Amino acid sequence: MGVEAVRIERLHGPALERALPELARLRITVFREFPYLYDGSLDYERQYLRAYADTPGAVIVGAMAGERLVGAATALPLRGEPAHVTTPLAAAGYAVETLFYFGESVLEPARRGQGIGVRFMAEREAWARAQGGYSHAVFCAVIRPDDHPRRPPGYVPLDAFWQRRGFARIPGLTCRFSWRDLDEASASDKPMAYWIKTL
Repeated sequence: MGVEAVRIERLHGPALERALPELARLRITVFREFPYLYDGSLDYERQYLRAYADTPGAVIVGAMAGERLVGAATALPLRGEPAHVTTPLAAAGYAVETLFYFGESVLEPARRGQGIGVRFMAEREAWARAQGGYSHAVFCAVIRPDDHPRRPPGYVPLDAFWQRRGFARIPGLTCRFSWRDLDEASASDKPMAYWIKTL
C-alpha cells in the first residue's frame, strides 16, 4: 500500500487554532532529533504555541495526509515573538515591525525528501509578502558544536538548504532559547543563530 498523498494548506484564524495540538505533537516528536534534542512536554507546547493564536497575521503551512497533519511550518510577524528574540535584532539596527518571523518547520520522517520543505519556505514567503509592509523574513537555528556527543554520524546541517532558498546567516548575531535536552535534568539556554532574507 502506497503512502497517502500530501496536500499543502495555509491555516490561519480558527483553522490555525484547531491545528495547534497536532503541531505540538509534531514538535515534540521531530525536535527530539539532533540538533534540537528537545525533551518536550505538552504544557510547554501549549504556552509556546499561544503566540500563533494570539498574533494577527500568523500562519501554519500544513502538510496534510487526509485530515492528519504530517508536517507543518509556522510564521508570524516578529512583533509576536518574545523579547529574547526581538531585542538582539532591534539592537543590531533592524526594524522589528518590518520583519516576518519563520518558526518551526517539522515533518514526519516518511515524508522527507519529497520537496515539502521547499514548499514550506515558498508558502511562508508568499504569505508574508501578502500581509504587506514586511521587508525581510528571519528565523533562528540552534548552534551545536561539531563534536557534540549526540551528533549522528554523517549529519548534514541545513545551512546549504537555507542558502539555496536565499537566506544568509547574520554574522555574529545570536539569541538564546531555553529548553531541556534529552540528557539534561532541567532546561538550559541554547545559542541560536539568525538567518535573514529580503522578501
